[in-house]
Amino acid sequence: MATQDLFSRLAQQVGDRLQDASHAPEDIQRSVQGVMRSAFDRMELVSREDFDILMEVLQRTRSRVEALEAQVAALEAALDVGQSAPVAAAEGAEPAADDADDDARRNDAATSGGDRES
Repeated sequence: MATQDLFSRLAQQVGDRLQDASHAPEDIQRSVQGVMRSAFDRMELVSREDFDILMEVLQRTRSRVEALEAQVAALEAALDVGQSAPVAAAEGAEPAADDADDDARRNDAATSGGDRES
C-alpha cells in the first residue's frame, strides 16, 4: 500500500509540473505512474514495513541460533566429560573387582579350611 501511495504522489507531482506544458496532464500522470510501477516491480523492492518485520524475524532467528549453538556446545562438553569419567571409573573399578575376587577366595579358603579341621 505504501508503495502505491508513493507512486501516486510522485506521479501527481510530475503531472502538476507538466500541467502547464501539456494539455493532457492526466495522460502524462498515468504514463509516468505506469513506467515507475514497472521499473519498481523489476527492482523487486519491498516496503519499509515489510523490511522492518523481516529484520525483527532475522534478529529473533539469530538469537535462537546463538542459544542453540551454546546449548549444543554445553551438551558436547558434557558428553566429553561423561565419556572420560566411565573410562577412568572402569580403569579404577577393575583392580577393585580383582581385590573383591581375592577377598572372596580367601573367605572360601577360610571357610573350607575350617570345615576340614572339624
